[in-house]
Amino acid sequence: MTQEVTETVRLDKWLWAARFFKTRALAKTAIEGGKVHCNGQRIKPSHKAIVGAILVIRQGFAEKTVIIQALSSQRRGAKEAVLLYQETQESQKLREKQLAERKALGQIAHEGRPDKKQRRQLIDFNRKNL
Repeated sequence: MTQEVTETVRLDKWLWAARFFKTRALAKTAIEGGKVHCNGQRIKPSHKAIVGAILVIRQGFAEKTVIIQALSSQRRGAKEAVLLYQETQESQKLREKQLAERKALGQIAHEGRPDKKQRRQLIDFNRKNL
């Protein structure tokens, strides 16, 4: 599963192999968009993954801080992919806290237009508050 340290792996390929992104193209786009930082710095997709490096990966609302434990250029099952990195305790606690806050506030992202029932509720609400 893991490769020798002497062999280098591009970071976009490692992110794909560690199952953070579905495709290498998505991993590359995220890195170029500044959604992945390595040791506190913005990087390029061709940056070499190094064991012990600290990555900050932002995906949607979630931001994960992980430490690279092993290198791999092949995408394997999820159980094997988890062995490639370790998420920090602070990162896990922060994500859980943010998730609980979003649920408490009811800020579930709703995309698209309101349906018929929601439109009626909006019209009634606007009429009452005029």
